[in-house]
Amino acid sequence: MKTKLLGKNPDELAAAAVDCGLKPFVGRQLAEWLYVKRACSWDRMTNISRESKARLQEKYDLGTSLPVASACSADGTVKYLFEVEGGESVEAVLIPDEDRRTLCVSSQAGCRMGCKFCMTGRQGWHGNLSTADILNQFISIPGAEGLTNAVFMGMGEPLDNSDAVFKAIEILTDERCFGWSPKRVTLSTIGVLPALKRFLDGSCCHLAVSLHNPFPDERLEMMPVQKAWPLKDVLDLIRQYDFTGQRRVSFEYTMFAGWNDDKRHADALIRLLGGLECRVNLIRFHKIPDFPYDCAPEVRMEEFKNRLNNHGIVCTIRASRGEDILAACGMLAGQRSQS
Repeated sequence: MKTKLLGKNPDELAAAAVDCGLKPFVGRQLAEWLYVKRACSWDRMTNISRESKARLQEKYDLGTSLPVASACSADGTVKYLFEVEGGESVEAVLIPDEDRRTLCVSSQAGCRMGCKFCMTGRQGWHGNLSTADILNQFISIPGAEGLTNAVFMGMGEPLDNSDAVFKAIEILTDERCFGWSPKRVTLSTIGVLPALKRFLDGSCCHLAVSLHNPFPDERLEMMPVQKAWPLKDVLDLIRQYDFTGQRRVSFEYTMFAGWNDDKRHADALIRLLGGLECRVNLIRFHKIPDFPYDCAPEVRMEEFKNRLNNHGIVCTIRASRGEDILAACGMLAGQRSQS
């Protein structure tokens, strides 16, 4: 089986070129075609000679693959289905919004965190994506060159596949590759320690933490990870870092009627996050099968938001996108039944 070039940084691409008896500068050309020009075929690489490409093709595949299906929402959101290594399928979601085109990226097939309100978590874990599979989501969708932002909030827990995710972020932010500012990338996590410390030490990208309930015993009811990595420990770590500059930390809080949407929870959240420069994003829960809770009423969400804002914690209600195609938060499942 041939090795994929996608997922290699420029130095590794140069080594691959030398491995094929070519000059190192061919590796720089490969990096430009793959990551700057988003080339999905050898034919597009017009400044690499036919002989050089033939040598490379003896040992290497590009590693790109087009989505096998897609679905478009009434609000313009588009969900793409990709086949990945191991025969699994994952979804990526393109969210257009005025001058922004944000890609919601998957990092695993399924997820082993087991959150009861998440379709991805309820299907279990079926494997980690390679760096190539992650970056392919940025390269192979229509209009990929117009992407402005990325959120690692798709299928899987990014910090449970930290090596591949960190390598993808390295290539995204390498000026020789995608050349993105770290401010264009947000990683969402449930709070996986010590991979979270590695991320905070090694990256300037934004951080989003799945919080959902400020009370440990209640959080544990729906989020088994609370036992392995308690929220208190996650927050203790986060407080060691500076979020007053370019890097931001936000907390994701899905609103469930009668479970986490009252004044008691708002006040506990205020105490929990007091003194931390952060933002809280309230997320509408999207109903899934065999789950007892509904989304909190809109008026309750507004009251919750206003209470946090009045106590100095910036809080917004996130706009729901793509619910009609099962592309909204917590609804991704890698299903093949799209059209």
